[in-house]
This record gives sequence, structure tokens and C-alpha cells, in this order.
Amino acid sequence: MTDGGHDGRGDRVDMRVDLAPGWKRSLVLRNPVMTASGTFSNGIEFSRVFDLSRLGAIVSKGVTLKPRRGNPMPRIAETPSGMLNSIGFQNVGLRRLVRDVCPVWATWDTPVVVNVLGDTVEEFATLARELDGVPGVDALEINISCPNLDVGGMEFGQDPAAAAEVTAAVAQATTLPVIVKLTPNVTDIVPLARAVEEAGAQALCVANSVLGMSIDVRTRRPRTNRPTAGLTGPAIRPIVLRLVWETAGAVSLPVIGCGGIATGRDAAEFLLAGACAVQVGTATFREPLAPLRVLEELESYCADQGVASVGELVGAARG
Repeated sequence: MTDGGHDGRGDRVDMRVDLAPGWKRSLVLRNPVMTASGTFSNGIEFSRVFDLSRLGAIVSKGVTLKPRRGNPMPRIAETPSGMLNSIGFQNVGLRRLVRDVCPVWATWDTPVVVNVLGDTVEEFATLARELDGVPGVDALEINISCPNLDVGGMEFGQDPAAAAEVTAAVAQATTLPVIVKLTPNVTDIVPLARAVEEAGAQALCVANSVLGMSIDVRTRRPRTNRPTAGLTGPAIRPIVLRLVWETAGAVSLPVIGCGGIATGRDAAEFLLAGACAVQVGTATFREPLAPLRVLEELESYCADQGVASVGELVGAARG
């Protein structure tokens, strides 16, 4: 095996996906496997471990206008088939990202999607405007779904009108493809998906973490600094798969599935439900090369199934 473990089986399958069809700036990935924001840092450490050009895209750690220290410890707790996290968007801020990190991304042969979060609509628009045209930045992922903040994040993502307002402001401020990351913590995701589609999004990411909690029965206190935190990992995969199914059936935009994907068959399941691409997140904490393995297993699955193009799988379970 060569090239970071690639066995060549995927070479017989066209794995390319287009996440911004018809948009002024293209976002064509060589394959549908991406990393998930917050689980892969900014990819720089991982670039020393395997060839990132094998992946479809890298999604950055979330960035805000100014640096943030994040929530106090403890911020992570293990749960059955998953983990709770309450990081609170710790990051270096926009200025240092553009100065120190983007020049590294500009040398890569893999698209980088920058995950951004603002406390206000204006902050989202400013982030989009400042990142427009920066070498190394290929698209934006608008985070209106973070459950671990008092201001911003999920408060935008639970209201279709607010979600649309953020999306429209970002779309008007940038020429970059705009991916909106939706929250699973709603009764019905369809109105949100339709609202941001109409507001100018080029793609949707479904979904962020599911709100949960864990209590230490010895101390009688929550295991994370905030009583509730974001649940990720295989435990939420069936929930997010259902949300992808509902979203893909309601909009014409490309949908990216994100939630508990740890194997190539998991990825195939999301594609069959209607996703065009997938993000691998929590699995990388236990296995840093998980995104690459997921890709190789998906390639093998496609080859075994006689699939000529991975696009044949998208929505195939819908009948």
C-alpha cells in the first residue's frame, strides 16, 4: 500500500463531488470525505502524519474575530459510544489565523473550509469579508449551531429567520462558497434548511452535536463545566442520518453529513440517505488516521458494488 495507505481500488471509481454547483467560486472535491471542525485542529499537526491531499477537504477549527480562551475545565466527558464536549470555541482569532495558518494552507493541494462563528450578524459578515480572497481559504462553514455558548451559535440556528439573516449577510460579504452548519437541536430541521437555502447558502452541513449531559454520582455534579454539552460520536449517528434524510428531501442544495461516522459503510449510509459528502470527527480522537481509513473503505465499497461514480450513491436509498 502506498500514498498513506491507499490501495488504488478507488482509482476505478470517480469519487469527485461538487459542493457549490453553479457558484462563482467552485468547490469540487476529489472525494467526499472531509474532516469535521473542532476535531482536526487546523490540520497542520495531521499533515505530519499522513498525506492530506488524499482527503476531499479539511474543515478548520472554528474561528472568531478575537481570540477566545474557551470554557473552563472540565470540558470533555466520555459517554457510551460517544463523548460530551464543551470547549467553548477556543481559538487564536482571525488576525493570527490569517497571519500564521492561512499561508500554510495555501501550500496544500486540498481545499480548506474555514468554520466561522460570530456573536452577531455583523460579526459573521465581517469574518466572511475578511477571509474573502485570502490564499488558502476555499470556502466558509457558517457555525450557527454550537451548543456550548451563551451568545451566538445555536441561538441563530434554532430560528429560521435568524439563520436566514446570518446566511444572507455572509453570502453578500463573500465570493467564497457558503456552507451553513445546522443544529440537530430543533423539532424540525426542514424549515431551517429551506430558510438558509433561500438566503443564499451553497451547501448545508448536517449536523452539529446533540445537546446532552452526564452527572458524576460521586460528586453529584455535572461532568462538564456547563451542565449541558455537545454529544458526538457513534451514539448520534442514527439521529443525524435521519436529519440528513429529511434535509436532502427538502432542499436542492448539496448536503454534507456529519455525526458519528467512523467507517466507510457509515459514510456510504449517509450518501445513500442523500448526502453528497461526509465529515469525520470524533473518530479521529481515538484514531488520527480515521478519515483516511473511512475514505479507503468507501472506495472499496464502491468498487465492490460496481459503482462507476460515487454520485450514483447519493440519495439511492430514497427509491
